[in-house]
Amino acid sequence: MKKTLCFYFQIHLPFQLRRYRFFDIGNSHQYYDEFNMRNYLSKIVEQCYLPMNKVLLDIIKEHGSKFKVAFSITGETIEQLEKYAPQVLDSFKELAATGSVEFICETYAHSLAFLKDEKELERQLKKQAATIKKYFNQEPVTARLTGLMYSDQIGERVAKLGFKAIVTEGAKHVLGWKSPNYVYSNVNNPDLNVLLRNFHLSDDIAYRFSDRSWSEWPVTSEKFANWLDEVNETDEVVNLFMDYITFGNRHPRATGIFEFMRYLPKEVFSHDKFEFLTPSEVIKKHKPVGPVHVPYPISWSEEERDLSIWLGNDLQNDAFTSLCDLGEKVRFLDDAVLTQDWERLQDSDHYYYMCTKWMSDAASRRFKSVYSSPYDAYINYMNVLSDLISRVNDAVAEKVGLLMKDSHYANEISKFVTSKETEYSSLQIKKVVELLSTKAGKPVSKSK
Repeated sequence: MKKTLCFYFQIHLPFQLRRYRFFDIGNSHQYYDEFNMRNYLSKIVEQCYLPMNKVLLDIIKEHGSKFKVAFSITGETIEQLEKYAPQVLDSFKELAATGSVEFICETYAHSLAFLKDEKELERQLKKQAATIKKYFNQEPVTARLTGLMYSDQIGERVAKLGFKAIVTEGAKHVLGWKSPNYVYSNVNNPDLNVLLRNFHLSDDIAYRFSDRSWSEWPVTSEKFANWLDEVNETDEVVNLFMDYITFGNRHPRATGIFEFMRYLPKEVFSHDKFEFLTPSEVIKKHKPVGPVHVPYPISWSEEERDLSIWLGNDLQNDAFTSLCDLGEKVRFLDDAVLTQDWERLQDSDHYYYMCTKWMSDAASRRFKSVYSSPYDAYINYMNVLSDLISRVNDAVAEKVGLLMKDSHYANEISKFVTSKETEYSSLQIKKVVELLSTKAGKPVSKSK
């Protein structure tokens, strides 16, 4: 039986925050830098999205269903493509129509909130699944969380939502002597298949391809196909997971990255040892060889393969806690505009910009920051978040006030909130929500 080669590409564009100063709080709810977002997207479209999509489409036209790849495109990215670059969205639809491209599911806003908020994990995955269905006419069965994050508990939660597989990092400290080149299962729910990234071969393309100081430079399709042949004979699947900006942005066209990808499938087919499959096809062909135990969250980030670039310092954790504390209130309000702003502030990129580890070691950022320093990023983010908190609290007070005037709810609600309060805690709102969910009665007017 042939071994399996599984290519997966990640695409995400954040909603960048504009310079939002202290005196803007309470005076402006315009949080986003539309100009810079549009300029950056235009650059990536020309460097990566359109040329690489054409390369993949040409490969599929040449090899048909023998060639397969998978994508995860966040809902935030799709929103921007639809608004600023619809031709790119059309090209992804064209790829989807070939039947050789699978779109897998992740949190709609590239969120971190799922680490604290199980309800938000479910909401965002369902929203993203609906988005994939709408644009690409696929119903995803494979999940991918921000930064390929995974743990036993996270996997169990994803499985409960109906997903059959999840992709994550083949971290050395988790695997030990085991190989990433097999399908594994979740420890708590064996029905969830776990696909592990072969980080060595993936990063040969994603990060080392154009490094002239690397002893293996230059990388050709022939050379890489030979490396694949050197994989242990008993191994079953090699998962090559990487950011899509690998092609044309991180490694510019002049490095030969497009030609490398264009001819790699032909070279792989000539060796006749591998076949290309998407994640959902991988789990149909290969059964788990056993569970993989991941007690603490891992990711594909840096050497540590943990969450430290997002939640590794006091700045990040303060911002993250403040954001997550809004969850109950935002769901209680069910206001589209407030929910959207809260959702966009969950984006992991905001926390990445606050990372201070780059200041204490020799490591260089894999992605450029849009701020002058982590502290600048924190201050700007917290100014925006402070304005959102104020808006949410005002809307909550208004909605609770309406409930307190309704005789159907007033007596029960007055046991844990009072009309004299101007700001309510998340715990109080949770109790209000529980009451509303169990007590039948009149619908309450939504606050505007």
